Amino acid sequence: MASVHGIPPTRTTVVWVPDWPVVAAGRRPDRPVAVLRANRVIAASPAARAEGVVPDQRRREAQARCPELEVLDHDPSLDARAFEPVVAAVETVTPLIEIVEPGLCAFATRGPSRYHGGDLAMMTLVEQRVAAVLGPLGTARTGTADGPFAARLAARLEPGDPVDPVTRIVPPGGSAAFLAPLPVTALDRPELASVLVRLGLVTLGDFAALDPRDVVARFGADGLAAHRLASGLDEHPPDTRPVPPSFEMATELDPPAERVHQVAFVAKALADQLHARLDAMGLACTRLVIGAETEHGEHLERRWRHDGALTAAAIAERVRWQLDGWLNGSAAARPTGAISRLVLAPDEVRMASGRQLGFWGGRSAESDRAARGLTRVQGILGPGSVQVPELRGGRDPADQVAPVPADGIDLAEPRRVDGHPSLEAPWPGALPPPAPAVVHPAPLPADVLDGSGTSVGVEGRGTPTATPHTLVVDGARVPISAWAGPWPVDERWWDAATRRRLARFQIVDTTGVARVVVLEGGRWWITAEYR
Repeated sequence: MASVHGIPPTRTTVVWVPDWPVVAAGRRPDRPVAVLRANRVIAASPAARAEGVVPDQRRREAQARCPELEVLDHDPSLDARAFEPVVAAVETVTPLIEIVEPGLCAFATRGPSRYHGGDLAMMTLVEQRVAAVLGPLGTARTGTADGPFAARLAARLEPGDPVDPVTRIVPPGGSAAFLAPLPVTALDRPELASVLVRLGLVTLGDFAALDPRDVVARFGADGLAAHRLASGLDEHPPDTRPVPPSFEMATELDPPAERVHQVAFVAKALADQLHARLDAMGLACTRLVIGAETEHGEHLERRWRHDGALTAAAIAERVRWQLDGWLNGSAAARPTGAISRLVLAPDEVRMASGRQLGFWGGRSAESDRAARGLTRVQGILGPGSVQVPELRGGRDPADQVAPVPADGIDLAEPRRVDGHPSLEAPWPGALPPPAPAVVHPAPLPADVLDGSGTSVGVEGRGTPTATPHTLVVDGARVPISAWAGPWPVDERWWDAATRRRLARFQIVDTTGVARVVVLEGGRWWITAEYR
């Protein structure tokens, strides 16, 4: 068994376009642009990176480092739609392409390399074909090694890295030596990497030198998969098996559908059926073929790979991405007819490793059903239509909870908010606890009067011009029984276009209603209420 598991992985070439969400949005690399998901940077243009904007930064921190930064919301459908021409360009070199995610695809190297005169010639041709599609918006990087993990890291090399950054070719059998000096953070498992660093294992070579039995005893199945990657092997042992033809799921669309959401709704049902059939057999799908036929007889097909196991939600998500690339792509690549048949076929399966559910709380059947229900709603209404609340840091109550798209969140997993840096920040000028129960989507106009009926103001030193006596709400005057403040706030003072200055009060009227009242621009507003 050890000798089988030690077989080196398939020689693979990876094609990667850095910061693909920025490229897909059509922004040039010389403009400071960042794409955000859930208020965090996931991609930044080279110009933005030069100003200190990096992935996983919060919006406020990124804008503080680069005030002229253009901020875009992440659109997964746009990423997939824009990536389809890139895949079509790579397809002119080799037909069997596996899409890992928008901006990243891979293919087996042996056949194309022999046909085009070697790895370097083949990789150069791929980069030229992709460059013709991208134009000045971006560049493609390729990397070749034994296995997709090492090839992906080779594609990401910069000048001064251990492999020639021009060719990015790891010699056959050299993946383990290539990976050895790289940091354990390259595994893309932050929690595991943090533990390894604390144990003194800072490189992949240090981790690979451990006995696999010790790794399993300490880190379990996920640790063993990471250990195999660090050793230059496949993430999982080669236990894949032929897929029975009965696992192919297909449906006819009558009448043929021209819109993505129409086909995606049908695809979600197919994905649930396919996943249920595989799960009943104890199998997990790692590579999926998405096929379609049009009413004019055109045949469309793409392969999508996942490093782990494709869940029903992940299958449906990739089908939507692919359909968006086919139906909403450029006129040259778009099929001439509507989709009349949709096919989902697992192209590679392995034994499912299962998962351990939490004894207290955690993932449950109810949370899975809720996630599936929201996915169905999104399949009907389109991407980005379903949003969930997320806690954030901020001075204003309206900034502390914001709706974010449910696309990039696993709704069936518990979401930790305690200890998050944005929530632990001091936020000078923020309201003291407890938080108000109601936050108005749009501030309500109001007025605060003194005993003589004159509107109260706030002086430059942050003190009120008079004692608040009466609150005017919807034309009605209500006496004030208690008040606190003001708390002056001066936000984004460095940017004249977005600078905001205000003074915030807490006011209780004689009816017992407590409100958050703000003076901004010489006018009073009610922003929240305590109940």
